[in-house]
Amino acid sequence: MDDILTGYGLLLQEVDEWFGRVADLAGTAVSCRSGCSECCRGLFDITLLDAFYLKRGFEKLDTVCKKAVLSRAEGRLVSLRSLWPDFAEPYILNYRPDEEWEELMPDDDETPCPLVGPNGRCLVYAYRPMTCRLHGVPLVDVSGEIMHDEWCTLNFPGEDPRERVGLRWEFNRLFRDELILFRQFTERLHGYPVNELDTFIPTALLIDYISFDWRSWGAHMKKPA
Repeated sequence: MDDILTGYGLLLQEVDEWFGRVADLAGTAVSCRSGCSECCRGLFDITLLDAFYLKRGFEKLDTVCKKAVLSRAEGRLVSLRSLWPDFAEPYILNYRPDEEWEELMPDDDETPCPLVGPNGRCLVYAYRPMTCRLHGVPLVDVSGEIMHDEWCTLNFPGEDPRERVGLRWEFNRLFRDELILFRQFTERLHGYPVNELDTFIPTALLIDYISFDWRSWGAHMKKPA
């Protein structure tokens, strides 16, 4: 599995390099900076590959820090189980109808991510999920196709950044490469490739990736597309 995680890390590095170019080009129009955690609130889905990668970074934290983070993650799990009592390890969301996901991720949830430190910085910044790296600016492919048309309200005040050609990047290629890695990852994990398996950041930290019987779980679950 290390080879896939290494390949994914390189893909994430490409995303960071793109965002760095965007920030340099936009200057003060992009307010994203170290210690700003305005977007690190509420719940949002991440891929199981992101979850594996995130947990690798989490394991590098010291014992005291890990204990505090896990306490916050467990608190979030209690809240989730109040809405979805059967939500159990490995905490995969794709077996819940899509229309019910919104109930788990209300827009007005301002609960900080369990991995935000007291200084507002991500405790596992180098291992954060792809969606965290892409957030804040619109995603426009080099072809002009708009992949995601939202951006942080603190960025690009008074203008529509979708008009900025310098923000464009090879997003179609990025997501294609991500899917290839994800299908390899899931095939290695439980014996067959799938396109989607998602969880949350708090639950990603609670999964026992080594001891959990992925093969048996995969054999008994309905295979998502």
